[in-house]
Amino acid sequence: MVLGIITAIAACPAIIGTTEAVRQGQRTNAREKHRGLKSNLIVSCSGTSYGSSEINGGAVVLRDNKLYIAADGHPFAGYFLPYPDQDWGRKGEGLVSTITVEPPQLNWIYMDRDTYEIKYGTRVMSEHHLVGPWDCTRIEKRITLEGWEGFMAVEEEQKSWALYFDRDDNGLEGKVSEKRMLEIELTRKERRKGKDVDED
Repeated sequence: MVLGIITAIAACPAIIGTTEAVRQGQRTNAREKHRGLKSNLIVSCSGTSYGSSEINGGAVVLRDNKLYIAADGHPFAGYFLPYPDQDWGRKGEGLVSTITVEPPQLNWIYMDRDTYEIKYGTRVMSEHHLVGPWDCTRIEKRITLEGWEGFMAVEEEQKSWALYFDRDDNGLEGKVSEKRMLEIELTRKERRKGKDVDED
């Protein structure tokens, strides 16, 4: 009887440890599943500045090797993916998006090191630029780059807003001049699910 109680007490930490390991594994699997699902990017822009109402709620699109907001182009449909030869650990991964529907092709999303524009391209095009770590906040799924949200919308032409990253946190000083700029947030939004059609 005493030996049974002692055995049970000794086994208790192992049981608790095993249970916690299983829970941690389930949380990790859920996290990885959501990170690997294609999602769209939606812009949030608070305030009453010129252009804020124009781009608030707009979708990010890909066009001419750059990312734009609320413009014509291929809708961002991307997910997190490890970038070759990079290991940022828990800080994040690379980010890819489709660039065409048929055939489906993926390109890497990156920040141009010279201009701070957010662009897309092949691995060869992206490898000399800032390719990550990309991540997202836990609750609202807002996108981060290098661990923070420094995204800006820059009006390059009338009603044509391009996506930039204010890496130096100085309002893109030395990178953009005499153009309207707005601070924005980028949120991952699950893609709309269409009805499956059976073709027999």
